[in-house]
Amino acid sequence: MKAKTKSAFTDKKMVGRAIKDSFTKLNPRIQVKNPVMLLVYISAILTTGLWILSLFGLKDAAPGYILAIAVILWFTVLFANFAEAIAEGRGKAQADSLRAAKKDVEANRIPSADAKEQITVVSSANLKKGDLVLVRAGEQIPGDGEVIEGAASVDESAITGESAPVIREAGGDRSAVTGGTTVLSDWIVVQITSEAGESFLDKMIAMVEGAARKKTPNEIALQIFLVALSIIFILVTMSLYTYSIFSADQAGIANPTSITTLVALLVCLAPTTIGALLSAIGIAGMSRLNQANVLAMSGRAIEAAGDVDILMLDKTGTITLGNRQADSFIPVDGVSAEELADAAQLSSLADETPEGRSVVVLAKEKFGIRGRSLSDKNMTFIPFTAKTRMSGVDFDGNEIRKGAAEAMQEYVTSAGGTYSEECDRIVKEISNQGGTPLVVAKNHKILGVIHLEDIIKQGVKEKFADLRKMGIKTIMITGDNPLTAAAIAAEAGVDDFLAEATPEGKLHMIRDFQKKGHLVAMTGDGTNDAPALAQADVAVAMNSGTQAAKEAGNMVDLDSSPTKLIDIVRIGKQLLMTRGSLTTFSIANDVAKYFAIIPALFVGLYPGLSALNIMNLHSPQSAILSAIIYNALIIVALIPLALRGVKYREVSSGKLLSRNLLVYGLGGIIAPFVCIKLLDMLLAVFGL
Repeated sequence: MKAKTKSAFTDKKMVGRAIKDSFTKLNPRIQVKNPVMLLVYISAILTTGLWILSLFGLKDAAPGYILAIAVILWFTVLFANFAEAIAEGRGKAQADSLRAAKKDVEANRIPSADAKEQITVVSSANLKKGDLVLVRAGEQIPGDGEVIEGAASVDESAITGESAPVIREAGGDRSAVTGGTTVLSDWIVVQITSEAGESFLDKMIAMVEGAARKKTPNEIALQIFLVALSIIFILVTMSLYTYSIFSADQAGIANPTSITTLVALLVCLAPTTIGALLSAIGIAGMSRLNQANVLAMSGRAIEAAGDVDILMLDKTGTITLGNRQADSFIPVDGVSAEELADAAQLSSLADETPEGRSVVVLAKEKFGIRGRSLSDKNMTFIPFTAKTRMSGVDFDGNEIRKGAAEAMQEYVTSAGGTYSEECDRIVKEISNQGGTPLVVAKNHKILGVIHLEDIIKQGVKEKFADLRKMGIKTIMITGDNPLTAAAIAAEAGVDDFLAEATPEGKLHMIRDFQKKGHLVAMTGDGTNDAPALAQADVAVAMNSGTQAAKEAGNMVDLDSSPTKLIDIVRIGKQLLMTRGSLTTFSIANDVAKYFAIIPALFVGLYPGLSALNIMNLHSPQSAILSAIIYNALIIVALIPLALRGVKYREVSSGKLLSRNLLVYGLGGIIAPFVCIKLLDMLLAVFGL
C-alpha cells in the first residue's frame, strides 16, 4: 500500500475508468444518493424533454437555447460523477494491488500444537476461526491469526509496502499475523482468528475501494443543510415564476420568463458546487489516510481525528527513541564500580532488550568484563514481569536482581536487608535528570544503580508546539516513576503526563476527559491497551500488536509507528477544513450568481432592474448561459483541490476561520463575476 501512486489526472488508466464510471453513475438509483445533484439530474431530464417538445412546436423558448441549457446540465451531472469516480479511482487502484496479494493457498492444518506431524492439507478458503495451522519458511500465512507457538521472520510487504521483514512470535504484543504475508525463516503455529471473507485483507479491500464507506455525521448534517437550501430555492423559483406570470398579465405583455430559464436559475442558485464535491472530499480523505498506511474502519474515525483536542501518546517510540542505553554504573556504600558492573552484566545476559544488551556492552567497555556464555555457570535466569518489575539470575548460591527502585526496595527489605539511603538519593537524581534508574542487588544487598538514558527524538518538541497552536493538549503515557516522567515531559514539551501507567489508569483518564466534553485520541498495541482503545474517540492500533488491540481500535497503522497519530490528526483536520472551505466557496458563488441572473431574468418585466446588471452582460440569454456554464466548469476546476485537500497550517481555529473566509469566501464572490463576464464576452463574440 505504501508504493507511490501517480497523480489521479496523470494516470490515464484511472482517468479512463473514471470517465466510464461517470456515465455508469447516471443510474437513478445512484443519483438519488446525492439529493443536491439529483435536483440537477431531474432538471437535465426536464430541459431535455422541453427541447424534444420544442421540435414539435410546443416552444418554451428557442430550441437552440433549450438544447444548450440541457447539454450543460447533463455535463454538470457528469462532472459531479467524475469528481466522485476519480476519487474512488485511487481506492480501486489500491484495492487491485491488495487483491493481487489475496489468493487461496494450501494450509497445513493440525489438530493441536503438540501434533505437528498430523498435517491435513486444506485450502485457506476452508479454514475456520479457531483452526490451528503450521506455517514453515517459504510458505504464505493462510489467514489472520495469533502465533501460539514458535517464532519466525515474516515478510509483510504485501500489506505494509515495507520490504524489511519483521519478527512474529508467540506471547507478548507481537503475536498477530495477517493472511497474505510470507514466513521467511523458521516456523510458527498460528491460530486462525477470522472466518473466510472477513480477514483483515478483505476489510482493507472493502475500505479502500469505498464499498464499506458510510457517510459521517458531519457529512450527513451538511447534506441536510444543502438539501434545505435547495428546497428553499425551489420554492423561491416557483414563486418567481408565478409572480412573473402575474406581472406580465398586469402589464399586458407576454411573459418573457421561460421554464427553461427558471430551471437554469434554480440550478445556479442551488449549492451544486459543494453538492458535487462532497462525496469526493470524503473519499479523498480516506485515500490520503490509506496512502499514509493507515486503515480506518470508518469515515467517522477520520472525522473525529479532525476534532480531537486531547492526544495520549506512549513515551517509548513516540517521544523517545525507544532504546534506552546504559550510561553509567554508580556504586553505593563502598561497593566497587567493577563489582557492580559484573553483577549487572550477569543479570543482563539473558535480557534481549536494547537496555539489557547495552548493560552487557557498557560493562565490557568500561571494565573489560567479557560477556560470559549462558552455559559458563549453573545459571537460572529470572525474567522480567510487569508485576515484579525486576529480573535477574541465580547461580552458585548467589542471587542477583536488578529492577525499578520501588520494587528493589521491597525485595531487599522483605528479606531483612537495608535499603541504602545513598541509593535512594542517586535514584532521585537520575529521575530528576530524565534518566531511568535500575537498582542492582546481590544476595539482598544493594550494590548500586545503573543509569539508563532516554533519548528524546529530534523535533518532537516543535511538533508538540504545533499541536498546541492547533488547540490540542498532549499527554505522555509512561510506566516510568513520576520524577522521571516529569523530567522527560518537560524536555519533550508535552502538556501533561501519566506516570506508572496501568490499563485502569489509562481508561480512567480517558473517561475523565470525555466527561468534560473532550475528544481523545490514543495509540496502543497490547492486549492491556484494548480497554482504553475501545474507550477513546480515535483509537490507533499497531498492526504488529495483538488481535485484541486491533479489534478495539477504529484505525490500524500498518507501519506500527506510534508517531503516526500526529499525521492522522493532520489528515482529519485537513478533511474538515477542505469540506468547510469548499462549502464557503460554494455558497459565496451562489450570492455572486444572483447578480448575474436575476437582473437579466426580469429586466423585461422591470426595466429598473438594469441598475443591478453591474456586470453589463450582453443579453438575458447570454447571462443565463454564462452563469450555467461557469456553474458546471467550476466543479471540474475544484476537483484537484477536493482530492488534494486544502493545505493545513498549525494555527488556532480562529485564525484558520478568518483566513478561509477571506480566501474562499471573498474568492467565491469574486470568481463568478470575473468568469461569467469572460464567458459572456466569448458568447457574444461567437454570436451565441
